[in-house]
Amino acid sequence: MTFEVTPWMYPLLFAGGMLAGWIDAIAGGGGMVTIPILLGIGVPPQMVLGTNKFQASFGSFTAAYHYVRKEVVPLDDAWAGILFTLIGSALGTIAVQQMDPGLLNVVIPFLLLAIAVLMLLTPDLGAIQTHPRLARMLFYVLLGLGLGFYDGFFGPGVGTFWAMAFVLGLGFTLTRATGYTKVMNFTSNIVSLLVFAIGGNILWAPGAVMAVGQIIGARLGSGMVVKRGVRFIRPVFIVMVILTTLKLLADRLL
Repeated sequence: MTFEVTPWMYPLLFAGGMLAGWIDAIAGGGGMVTIPILLGIGVPPQMVLGTNKFQASFGSFTAAYHYVRKEVVPLDDAWAGILFTLIGSALGTIAVQQMDPGLLNVVIPFLLLAIAVLMLLTPDLGAIQTHPRLARMLFYVLLGLGLGFYDGFFGPGVGTFWAMAFVLGLGFTLTRATGYTKVMNFTSNIVSLLVFAIGGNILWAPGAVMAVGQIIGARLGSGMVVKRGVRFIRPVFIVMVILTTLKLLADRLL
């Protein structure tokens, strides 16, 4: 199926990418903006996910780079997470081509809802650094493989799961957890992006326009996180978790 890009689409794609990059850098869930836009302008469904992954990779890289540069995420501390996330994502991408992710489609919305309730009931969660509950290497092996696999296999809400894992497992503040989450998100994005590119399921020109918006939005969002901290992240985080949950439930039930 062919798709024709018309000039009026480019401002919409750029604006959508910028908003999604801003949201993703803070709380995740930018795909709730970009995927409907791509579908709405008539991009063939089989190319929507590939094009979305392409443009989102620029946003996740920009946010991750900013967090690393501001020393929120020292790479020498995160290398094991990057390695095991890469392995997990590759395995998940292979598995999704062989298996039906239908069960996850049922379970994940309720897990996300539980996280939103936890955040609402524990307002101090992630406000201060606490003692880790897991050894650092064990955490990265378990969560890197597990959430990397999940992102390659299914994906929705993975940023939420990573952030909560860092807060609950390693005792991070929500600001620090957000930085580490974007590094892991970018790692797993690369594997999926390569698969979509090999399959020819990326629209490069529309994706590139959205990518420019993503870079700007991610830079703005990550800068606000570093500057304003937990009080700024929490409400955006909770809202995006709830919206993602409702979207997944609506996709399942309607």
